[in-house]
Amino acid sequence: MIVFLLLLGTALALTVSYFGGMYNERYWRKRGVKFHEQNKFSGPFWEYMTKKVPFFQIFHDMYKEYPNEPVVGFGSFFSPSLYVKDKTNVQFVMQSPVFIDRGFEYNDGDQLADNILFMSGVRWKLMRQKMTPLFTASKLKNMFYIMDKSAQDFVEYLQNNPEKRIGNTFETLSTFCCAAIGAAVFGITSKSTFDSPFLVPTRGAFNPTLWSNIRFSINSLTPPLFKILKLKFFKEYEEFFIGAMKQVFRQREKEETKKHDFADICLSIQKSGTMRHDETGYTMEPTDELLAAQGFFFFTAGVEPAATGMFGALIEIGRHPEIQKKVQQEIDDVFSKYNGELSYDAIVEMEYLEKVLCESLRVYPPIGYLTRRCIEDTELPVGNIKLKKGTKVFTPIYEYHHDPQYFKDPEVFDPERFSEDAKQSMGVTYMPFGYGPRICIGARYARLQVKAGLAHVLHNFDVRTHVHKGGIKYGKDQVQVRMKNVEVEYIPRKIKST
Repeated sequence: MIVFLLLLGTALALTVSYFGGMYNERYWRKRGVKFHEQNKFSGPFWEYMTKKVPFFQIFHDMYKEYPNEPVVGFGSFFSPSLYVKDKTNVQFVMQSPVFIDRGFEYNDGDQLADNILFMSGVRWKLMRQKMTPLFTASKLKNMFYIMDKSAQDFVEYLQNNPEKRIGNTFETLSTFCCAAIGAAVFGITSKSTFDSPFLVPTRGAFNPTLWSNIRFSINSLTPPLFKILKLKFFKEYEEFFIGAMKQVFRQREKEETKKHDFADICLSIQKSGTMRHDETGYTMEPTDELLAAQGFFFFTAGVEPAATGMFGALIEIGRHPEIQKKVQQEIDDVFSKYNGELSYDAIVEMEYLEKVLCESLRVYPPIGYLTRRCIEDTELPVGNIKLKKGTKVFTPIYEYHHDPQYFKDPEVFDPERFSEDAKQSMGVTYMPFGYGPRICIGARYARLQVKAGLAHVLHNFDVRTHVHKGGIKYGKDQVQVRMKNVEVEYIPRKIKST
Protein backbone atom coordinates (compact mmCIF):
# COMPACT_ATOMS: atom_id res chain seq x y z
CA MET A 1 0.00 0.00 0.00
CA ILE A 2 2.82 2.40 0.92
CA VAL A 3 4.64 1.61 -2.32
CA PHE A 4 1.44 2.23 -4.28
CA LEU A 5 0.91 5.59 -2.59
CA LEU A 6 4.51 6.59 -3.26
CA LEU A 7 4.16 5.66 -6.91
CA LEU A 8 0.84 7.48 -7.14
CA GLY A 9 2.34 10.58 -5.51
CA THR A 10 5.34 10.49 -7.85
CA ALA A 11 3.12 10.10 -10.91
CA LEU A 12 0.92 12.98 -9.74
CA ALA A 13 3.95 15.23 -9.13
CA LEU A 14 5.39 14.44 -12.55
CA THR A 15 2.03 15.10 -14.21
CA VAL A 16 1.60 18.43 -12.46
CA SER A 17 5.19 19.36 -13.30
CA TYR A 18 4.74 18.46 -16.99
CA PHE A 19 1.47 20.29 -17.54
CA GLY A 20 2.56 23.19 -15.33
CA GLY A 21 5.70 23.57 -17.40
CA MET A 22 3.67 23.51 -20.62
CA TYR A 23 1.38 26.18 -19.18
CA ASN A 24 4.32 28.43 -18.27
CA GLU A 25 5.87 28.06 -21.71
CA ARG A 26 2.61 28.84 -23.54
CA TYR A 27 1.89 31.75 -21.21
CA TRP A 28 5.05 33.63 -22.15
CA ARG A 29 5.26 32.64 -25.80
CA LYS A 30 1.71 33.94 -26.35
CA ARG A 31 3.07 37.30 -25.19
CA GLY A 32 6.05 37.17 -27.53
CA VAL A 33 8.52 36.51 -24.72
CA LYS A 34 11.48 34.15 -24.96
CA PHE A 35 10.99 31.28 -22.49
CA HIS A 36 13.84 29.67 -20.53
CA GLU A 37 13.15 25.98 -21.06
CA GLN A 38 15.33 24.53 -18.29
CA ASN A 39 13.01 23.26 -15.52
CA LYS A 40 9.89 24.65 -17.18
CA PHE A 41 7.75 24.24 -14.07
CA SER A 42 10.04 25.39 -11.22
CA GLY A 43 12.66 27.30 -13.23
CA PRO A 44 15.77 28.59 -11.42
CA PHE A 45 14.30 27.69 -8.01
CA TRP A 46 14.84 23.97 -8.71
CA GLU A 47 18.42 24.62 -9.75
CA TYR A 48 18.98 26.68 -6.60
CA MET A 49 17.58 23.98 -4.33
CA THR A 50 19.53 21.12 -5.96
CA LYS A 51 22.90 22.71 -6.78
CA LYS A 52 25.60 24.50 -4.81
CA VAL A 53 25.11 27.82 -6.55
CA PRO A 54 23.93 31.23 -5.34
CA PHE A 55 20.64 32.42 -6.80
CA PHE A 56 22.21 35.44 -8.50
CA GLN A 57 24.61 33.18 -10.42
CA ILE A 58 21.66 31.39 -12.06
CA PHE A 59 20.37 34.74 -13.33
CA HIS A 60 23.86 35.72 -14.45
CA ASP A 61 24.03 32.56 -16.59
CA MET A 62 20.59 33.39 -18.02
CA TYR A 63 21.78 36.95 -18.73
CA LYS A 64 24.64 35.61 -20.86
CA GLU A 65 22.53 32.92 -22.50
CA TYR A 66 20.04 35.44 -23.96
CA PRO A 67 22.20 38.47 -24.90
CA ASN A 68 19.68 39.97 -27.33
CA GLU A 69 16.45 39.44 -25.39
CA PRO A 70 14.98 42.38 -23.43
CA VAL A 71 13.19 39.94 -21.11
CA VAL A 72 13.11 36.18 -20.47
CA GLY A 73 10.18 34.24 -19.00
CA PHE A 74 10.82 31.26 -16.75
CA GLY A 75 8.97 28.67 -14.69
CA SER A 76 7.89 29.39 -11.13
CA PHE A 77 5.04 26.94 -10.57
CA PHE A 78 1.85 28.72 -11.63
CA SER A 79 3.01 32.27 -10.79
CA PRO A 80 4.12 34.16 -13.94
CA SER A 81 7.73 35.31 -13.44
CA LEU A 82 9.93 37.38 -15.71
CA TYR A 83 13.63 38.20 -15.83
CA VAL A 84 13.92 41.77 -17.16
CA LYS A 85 17.29 42.51 -18.81
CA ASP A 86 16.88 45.63 -20.92
CA LYS A 87 17.97 48.70 -18.93
CA THR A 88 15.08 50.88 -20.15
CA ASN A 89 12.64 48.25 -18.96
CA VAL A 90 14.56 47.88 -15.68
CA GLN A 91 14.41 51.63 -15.08
CA PHE A 92 10.67 51.55 -15.75
CA VAL A 93 10.24 48.72 -13.24
CA MET A 94 12.38 50.42 -10.59
CA GLN A 95 10.61 53.79 -10.84
CA SER A 96 7.00 52.92 -11.66
CA PRO A 97 4.46 52.85 -8.81
CA VAL A 98 3.00 49.78 -10.54
CA PHE A 99 6.02 47.81 -9.22
CA ILE A 100 6.15 49.19 -5.70
CA ASP A 101 5.87 45.74 -4.03
CA ARG A 102 8.88 43.47 -3.58
CA GLY A 103 6.73 40.38 -3.97
CA PHE A 104 7.39 38.85 -0.53
CA GLU A 105 4.48 37.52 1.50
CA TYR A 106 4.40 37.20 5.26
CA ASN A 107 1.70 35.83 7.50
CA ASP A 108 -0.25 37.60 10.22
CA GLY A 109 1.52 37.21 13.52
CA ASP A 110 5.01 37.12 11.98
CA GLN A 111 5.77 40.24 13.97
CA LEU A 112 9.41 40.80 13.00
CA ALA A 113 8.61 40.40 9.29
CA ASP A 114 6.23 43.38 9.54
CA ASN A 115 8.97 45.81 8.51
CA ILE A 116 9.63 48.10 5.57
CA LEU A 117 11.72 45.47 3.79
CA PHE A 118 8.71 43.13 3.53
CA MET A 119 5.79 45.56 3.72
CA SER A 120 3.72 46.41 0.64
CA GLY A 121 1.46 49.17 -0.61
CA VAL A 122 0.31 52.02 1.60
CA ARG A 123 1.53 50.26 4.75
CA TRP A 124 5.07 50.37 3.35
CA LYS A 125 4.68 53.99 2.21
CA LEU A 126 3.58 55.14 5.65
CA MET A 127 6.30 53.24 7.50
CA ARG A 128 9.02 54.42 5.15
CA GLN A 129 7.81 58.00 5.51
CA LYS A 130 8.19 57.73 9.28
CA MET A 131 11.58 56.01 9.13
CA THR A 132 13.21 58.25 6.51
CA PRO A 133 14.19 61.02 9.00
CA LEU A 134 16.56 58.56 10.68
CA PHE A 135 18.79 58.64 7.60
CA THR A 136 19.03 62.34 6.76
CA ALA A 137 22.51 63.92 6.64
CA SER A 138 21.91 65.78 9.93
CA LYS A 139 20.74 62.62 11.72
CA LEU A 140 23.68 60.60 10.37
CA LYS A 141 26.04 63.31 11.53
CA ASN A 142 24.54 63.06 15.02
CA MET A 143 24.83 59.27 14.94
CA PHE A 144 28.39 59.19 13.64
CA TYR A 145 29.86 58.94 17.13
CA ILE A 146 28.29 55.47 17.37
CA MET A 147 29.90 54.34 14.09
CA ASP A 148 33.24 55.81 15.14
CA LYS A 149 33.10 54.12 18.54
CA SER A 150 32.29 50.77 16.91
CA ALA A 151 35.16 51.13 14.42
CA GLN A 152 37.62 51.99 17.21
CA ASP A 153 36.40 48.98 19.16
CA PHE A 154 36.95 46.82 16.06
CA VAL A 155 40.57 47.96 15.80
CA GLU A 156 41.07 47.19 19.50
CA TYR A 157 39.38 43.81 18.95
CA LEU A 158 41.88 42.96 16.20
CA GLN A 159 44.81 44.23 18.27
CA ASN A 160 43.82 42.16 21.32
CA ASN A 161 42.90 39.03 19.35
CA PRO A 162 45.75 38.36 16.87
CA GLU A 163 44.12 35.08 15.84
CA LYS A 164 41.32 37.14 14.26
CA ARG A 165 43.77 38.88 11.91
CA ILE A 166 43.79 35.99 9.44
CA GLY A 167 41.06 33.47 8.66
CA ASN A 168 37.26 33.70 8.75
CA THR A 169 37.47 37.29 7.53
CA PHE A 170 33.82 37.62 6.61
CA GLU A 171 32.71 36.26 9.98
CA THR A 172 34.93 38.77 11.78
CA LEU A 173 33.57 41.63 9.66
CA SER A 174 30.01 40.44 10.26
CA THR A 175 30.71 40.54 13.99
CA PHE A 176 31.90 44.14 13.64
CA CYS A 177 28.87 45.18 11.56
CA CYS A 178 26.46 43.47 13.93
CA ALA A 179 28.12 45.18 16.89
CA ALA A 180 27.97 48.55 15.13
CA ILE A 181 24.30 48.24 14.17
CA GLY A 182 23.51 46.84 17.60
CA ALA A 183 25.00 49.98 19.13
CA ALA A 184 22.86 52.13 16.81
CA VAL A 185 19.65 50.19 17.58
CA PHE A 186 20.07 49.32 21.25
CA GLY A 187 22.45 52.10 22.24
CA ILE A 188 26.01 51.89 23.53
CA THR A 189 25.61 50.26 26.93
CA SER A 190 29.05 48.76 27.55
CA LYS A 191 32.69 49.79 27.35
CA SER A 192 33.05 47.93 24.05
CA THR A 193 30.36 47.34 21.44
CA PHE A 194 31.80 43.81 21.16
CA ASP A 195 30.67 43.09 24.72
CA SER A 196 27.01 43.70 23.88
CA PRO A 197 24.63 40.96 25.14
CA PHE A 198 22.68 41.37 21.90
CA LEU A 199 25.57 40.34 19.64
CA VAL A 200 25.30 36.53 19.60
CA PRO A 201 21.49 36.16 19.37
CA THR A 202 21.09 38.78 16.65
CA ARG A 203 23.81 37.22 14.49
CA GLY A 204 22.05 33.87 14.65
CA ALA A 205 19.02 35.27 12.84
CA PHE A 206 20.93 35.76 9.60
CA ASN A 207 22.83 32.53 9.11
CA PRO A 208 21.45 30.78 6.00
CA THR A 209 20.09 27.29 6.71
CA LEU A 210 18.36 24.54 4.74
CA TRP A 211 15.05 25.50 6.33
CA SER A 212 15.45 29.20 5.48
CA ASN A 213 16.23 28.22 1.87
CA ILE A 214 13.09 26.08 1.72
CA ARG A 215 10.94 28.89 3.13
CA PHE A 216 12.42 31.30 0.61
CA SER A 217 11.63 28.96 -2.29
CA ILE A 218 8.06 28.30 -1.12
CA ASN A 219 7.45 32.02 -0.65
CA SER A 220 8.81 32.77 -4.12
CA LEU A 221 7.15 29.90 -5.97
CA THR A 222 3.76 29.61 -4.36
CA PRO A 223 2.74 32.39 -1.94
CA PRO A 224 -0.71 30.81 -1.36
CA LEU A 225 0.98 27.65 -0.01
CA PHE A 226 3.17 29.83 2.22
CA LYS A 227 -0.04 31.35 3.59
CA ILE A 228 -1.81 28.00 4.00
CA LEU A 229 1.14 26.50 5.89
CA LYS A 230 1.26 29.65 8.07
CA LEU A 231 5.04 29.76 7.73
CA LYS A 232 6.94 32.50 9.53
CA PHE A 233 10.34 33.94 8.81
CA PHE A 234 11.58 35.04 12.23
CA LYS A 235 9.26 33.51 14.83
CA GLU A 236 12.11 32.04 16.87
CA TYR A 237 13.65 35.49 17.43
CA GLU A 238 10.53 37.37 18.48
CA GLU A 239 10.74 36.78 22.21
CA PHE A 240 14.35 37.92 22.46
CA PHE A 241 14.32 40.82 20.03
CA ILE A 242 10.97 42.37 20.91
CA GLY A 243 11.71 41.89 24.60
CA ALA A 244 15.10 43.58 24.22
CA MET A 245 13.61 46.52 22.31
CA LYS A 246 10.90 47.01 24.92
CA GLN A 247 13.54 47.02 27.63
CA VAL A 248 15.52 49.67 25.74
CA PHE A 249 12.39 51.80 25.13
CA ARG A 250 11.37 51.76 28.80
CA GLN A 251 14.89 52.55 29.98
CA ARG A 252 15.22 55.36 27.46
CA GLU A 253 11.93 56.90 28.59
CA LYS A 254 13.47 57.35 32.03
CA GLU A 255 16.52 59.13 30.63
CA GLU A 256 16.53 62.79 29.73
CA THR A 257 19.56 62.87 27.40
CA LYS A 258 19.28 62.33 23.66
CA LYS A 259 21.51 59.64 22.15
CA HIS A 260 20.44 60.30 18.53
CA ASP A 261 20.08 56.59 17.83
CA PHE A 262 17.32 54.33 16.58
CA ALA A 263 15.59 54.07 19.95
CA ASP A 264 15.28 57.86 20.12
CA ILE A 265 13.59 57.91 16.71
CA CYS A 266 11.16 55.18 17.80
CA LEU A 267 10.15 57.04 20.95
CA SER A 268 9.68 60.20 18.90
CA ILE A 269 7.33 58.31 16.57
CA GLN A 270 5.37 56.92 19.52
CA LYS A 271 5.01 60.33 21.14
CA SER A 272 3.48 61.65 17.90
CA GLY A 273 0.64 59.13 18.25
CA THR A 274 -1.23 57.32 15.50
CA MET A 275 0.57 57.33 12.15
CA ARG A 276 -1.60 58.48 9.24
CA HIS A 277 -1.03 58.40 5.49
CA ASP A 278 -2.34 61.75 4.22
CA GLU A 279 -3.37 60.63 0.74
CA THR A 280 -5.39 57.57 1.75
CA GLY A 281 -6.17 58.11 5.43
CA TYR A 282 -4.61 54.73 6.27
CA THR A 283 -3.49 54.56 9.91
CA MET A 284 -1.06 52.47 11.95
CA GLU A 285 -0.38 52.38 15.66
CA PRO A 286 3.33 52.73 16.55
CA THR A 287 3.36 49.82 19.00
CA ASP A 288 6.53 48.49 20.59
CA GLU A 289 6.19 45.37 18.41
CA LEU A 290 5.91 47.33 15.16
CA LEU A 291 8.89 49.52 15.98
CA ALA A 292 10.90 46.50 17.14
CA ALA A 293 10.26 44.99 13.71
CA GLN A 294 11.80 48.09 12.12
CA GLY A 295 14.82 47.64 14.39
CA PHE A 296 15.04 44.05 13.25
CA PHE A 297 14.93 45.30 9.66
CA PHE A 298 17.95 47.45 10.49
CA PHE A 299 19.83 44.22 11.16
CA THR A 300 18.26 42.31 8.28
CA ALA A 301 19.19 44.95 5.72
CA GLY A 302 22.35 46.17 7.40
CA VAL A 303 24.66 43.49 8.73
CA GLU A 304 25.23 41.32 5.64
CA PRO A 305 25.40 44.15 3.06
CA ALA A 306 27.75 46.23 5.20
CA ALA A 307 30.00 43.24 5.90
CA THR A 308 30.05 42.37 2.19
CA GLY A 309 30.85 45.96 1.26
CA MET A 310 33.74 46.13 3.70
CA PHE A 311 35.02 42.66 2.77
CA GLY A 312 34.98 43.45 -0.95
CA ALA A 313 36.89 46.69 -0.43
CA LEU A 314 39.52 44.99 1.75
CA ILE A 315 39.91 42.14 -0.75
CA GLU A 316 40.73 44.55 -3.57
CA ILE A 317 42.83 46.92 -1.45
CA GLY A 318 44.85 43.90 -0.31
CA ARG A 319 45.36 42.82 -3.93
CA HIS A 320 46.52 46.24 -5.16
CA PRO A 321 49.45 47.68 -3.14
CA GLU A 322 49.43 50.95 -5.12
CA ILE A 323 45.76 51.52 -4.28
CA GLN A 324 46.38 50.60 -0.63
CA LYS A 325 49.23 53.09 -0.40
CA LYS A 326 47.14 55.89 -1.93
CA VAL A 327 44.06 55.32 0.22
CA GLN A 328 46.14 54.99 3.40
CA GLN A 329 47.92 58.26 2.61
CA GLU A 330 44.57 60.02 2.28
CA ILE A 331 43.31 58.48 5.52
CA ASP A 332 46.48 59.37 7.42
CA ASP A 333 46.39 62.95 6.13
CA VAL A 334 42.78 63.42 7.21
CA PHE A 335 43.44 61.90 10.64
CA SER A 336 46.37 64.29 11.01
CA LYS A 337 44.23 67.26 9.98
CA TYR A 338 41.61 66.37 12.61
CA ASN A 339 44.12 65.74 15.44
CA GLY A 340 43.99 61.95 15.19
CA GLU A 341 40.21 61.75 15.45
CA LEU A 342 37.58 60.73 12.94
CA SER A 343 34.48 62.87 12.55
CA TYR A 344 31.60 62.99 10.09
CA ASP A 345 33.26 65.93 8.30
CA ALA A 346 36.58 64.06 8.22
CA ILE A 347 35.09 60.97 6.58
CA VAL A 348 33.33 63.10 3.98
CA GLU A 349 36.72 64.52 2.95
CA MET A 350 38.06 61.07 2.03
CA GLU A 351 37.25 61.25 -1.67
CA TYR A 352 39.56 58.45 -2.82
CA LEU A 353 38.21 56.11 -0.13
CA GLU A 354 34.74 56.85 -1.53
CA LYS A 355 35.90 55.88 -5.02
CA VAL A 356 37.45 52.65 -3.73
CA LEU A 357 34.23 51.75 -1.95
CA CYS A 358 32.09 52.54 -5.02
CA GLU A 359 34.27 50.34 -7.21
CA SER A 360 34.29 47.47 -4.70
CA LEU A 361 30.48 47.65 -4.51
CA ARG A 362 30.45 47.33 -8.29
CA VAL A 363 32.64 44.22 -8.28
CA TYR A 364 30.98 42.72 -5.20
CA PRO A 365 27.46 44.18 -4.84
CA PRO A 366 25.87 43.19 -1.50
CA ILE A 367 22.83 41.72 -3.30
CA GLY A 368 22.84 40.09 -6.72
CA TYR A 369 19.40 40.97 -8.06
CA LEU A 370 16.13 42.71 -7.20
CA THR A 371 12.52 41.55 -7.18
CA ARG A 372 9.32 43.48 -7.80
CA ARG A 373 5.67 42.50 -8.31
CA CYS A 374 3.01 44.16 -10.48
CA ILE A 375 0.13 45.57 -8.47
CA GLU A 376 -1.89 46.26 -11.63
CA ASP A 377 -1.77 45.38 -15.35
CA THR A 378 0.96 47.26 -17.22
CA GLU A 379 3.22 47.18 -20.26
CA LEU A 380 7.01 47.29 -20.50
CA PRO A 381 8.20 50.01 -22.89
CA VAL A 382 10.81 47.98 -24.79
CA GLY A 383 9.06 45.15 -26.62
CA ASN A 384 5.58 46.35 -25.62
CA ILE A 385 5.33 43.36 -23.30
CA LYS A 386 2.04 43.20 -21.43
CA LEU A 387 2.23 42.12 -17.80
CA LYS A 388 -0.72 41.01 -15.69
CA LYS A 389 -1.27 42.04 -12.09
CA GLY A 390 0.65 39.71 -9.77
CA THR A 391 3.53 39.04 -12.19
CA LYS A 392 6.82 38.78 -10.34
CA VAL A 393 9.79 40.51 -11.95
CA PHE A 394 13.50 39.92 -11.36
CA THR A 395 16.10 42.50 -12.44
CA PRO A 396 19.92 42.36 -12.71
CA ILE A 397 22.47 43.94 -10.43
CA TYR A 398 25.56 41.72 -10.53
CA GLU A 399 25.06 41.17 -14.26
CA TYR A 400 25.06 44.89 -15.08
CA HIS A 401 28.06 45.54 -12.85
CA HIS A 402 30.09 42.94 -14.78
CA ASP A 403 28.88 43.74 -18.29
CA PRO A 404 31.59 45.32 -20.53
CA GLN A 405 28.80 47.16 -22.33
CA TYR A 406 28.40 49.33 -19.22
CA PHE A 407 31.82 49.06 -17.53
CA LYS A 408 34.94 48.81 -19.65
CA ASP A 409 37.16 45.91 -18.54
CA PRO A 410 34.70 45.01 -15.76
CA GLU A 411 37.07 42.54 -14.07
CA VAL A 412 39.68 45.28 -13.61
CA PHE A 413 39.46 47.04 -10.24
CA ASP A 414 39.64 50.75 -11.12
CA PRO A 415 38.40 53.27 -8.52
CA GLU A 416 39.01 56.14 -10.94
CA ARG A 417 35.99 55.12 -13.00
CA PHE A 418 33.86 56.62 -10.19
CA SER A 419 34.15 60.35 -10.65
CA GLU A 420 31.03 62.27 -9.61
CA ASP A 421 30.03 62.92 -13.21
CA ALA A 422 30.47 59.26 -14.15
CA LYS A 423 28.31 58.11 -11.21
CA GLN A 424 25.45 60.33 -12.29
CA SER A 425 25.39 58.83 -15.78
CA MET A 426 25.37 55.18 -14.68
CA GLY A 427 21.68 55.04 -13.74
CA VAL A 428 20.29 51.53 -13.25
CA THR A 429 23.49 49.92 -14.50
CA TYR A 430 25.01 50.67 -11.07
CA MET A 431 22.73 50.02 -8.12
CA PRO A 432 24.48 48.19 -5.27
CA PHE A 433 21.71 49.27 -2.87
CA GLY A 434 18.80 49.22 -5.33
CA TYR A 435 17.17 52.03 -7.26
CA GLY A 436 14.04 54.14 -7.27
CA PRO A 437 11.45 54.58 -4.49
CA ARG A 438 12.42 51.29 -2.83
CA ILE A 439 16.15 51.93 -2.80
CA CYS A 440 17.59 50.70 0.49
CA ILE A 441 16.57 53.29 3.07
CA GLY A 442 19.71 52.60 5.09
CA ALA A 443 22.17 52.85 2.18
CA ARG A 444 23.69 56.13 3.38
CA TYR A 445 24.07 54.77 6.90
CA ALA A 446 25.69 51.57 5.61
CA ARG A 447 28.17 53.43 3.42
CA LEU A 448 29.13 55.71 6.29
CA GLN A 449 29.57 52.79 8.67
CA VAL A 450 31.71 50.88 6.17
CA LYS A 451 33.90 53.92 5.46
CA ALA A 452 34.40 54.53 9.18
CA GLY A 453 35.44 50.90 9.61
CA LEU A 454 37.79 51.01 6.62
CA ALA A 455 39.34 54.31 7.73
CA HIS A 456 40.19 53.05 11.22
CA VAL A 457 41.39 49.64 10.02
CA LEU A 458 43.61 51.01 7.24
CA HIS A 459 44.98 53.70 9.58
CA ASN A 460 46.17 50.95 11.91
CA PHE A 461 46.79 47.96 9.64
CA ASP A 462 48.12 47.02 6.25
CA VAL A 463 46.03 44.35 4.58
CA ARG A 464 47.07 41.44 2.39
CA THR A 465 44.64 39.30 0.41
CA HIS A 466 44.99 35.52 0.21
CA VAL A 467 42.96 33.87 -2.56
CA HIS A 468 42.88 30.10 -2.22
CA LYS A 469 43.33 27.66 -5.07
CA GLY A 470 40.49 27.90 -7.56
CA GLY A 471 39.96 31.63 -7.15
CA ILE A 472 37.19 33.59 -5.47
CA LYS A 473 33.89 31.74 -5.31
CA TYR A 474 30.44 32.64 -3.99
CA GLY A 475 28.34 31.05 -1.27
CA LYS A 476 24.94 29.46 -1.82
CA ASP A 477 22.81 32.41 -0.76
CA GLN A 478 19.27 33.48 -1.58
CA VAL A 479 19.84 37.14 -2.43
CA GLN A 480 23.27 38.05 -1.11
CA VAL A 481 26.61 37.99 -2.91
CA ARG A 482 28.94 36.39 -0.38
CA MET A 483 32.60 35.81 -1.29
CA LYS A 484 34.25 32.51 -0.41
CA ASN A 485 37.70 30.98 -0.85
CA VAL A 486 39.44 34.26 0.03
CA GLU A 487 40.80 35.79 3.23
CA VAL A 488 42.24 39.15 4.24
CA GLU A 489 45.18 39.36 6.63
CA TYR A 490 45.55 42.38 8.94
CA ILE A 491 49.17 43.40 9.52
CA PRO A 492 49.87 46.07 12.18
CA ARG A 493 51.42 49.13 10.57
CA LYS A 494 54.92 50.03 11.65
CA ILE A 495 54.83 53.60 10.38
CA LYS A 496 51.74 55.72 10.62
CA SER A 497 51.09 59.44 10.16
CA THR A 498 49.22 61.08 13.02
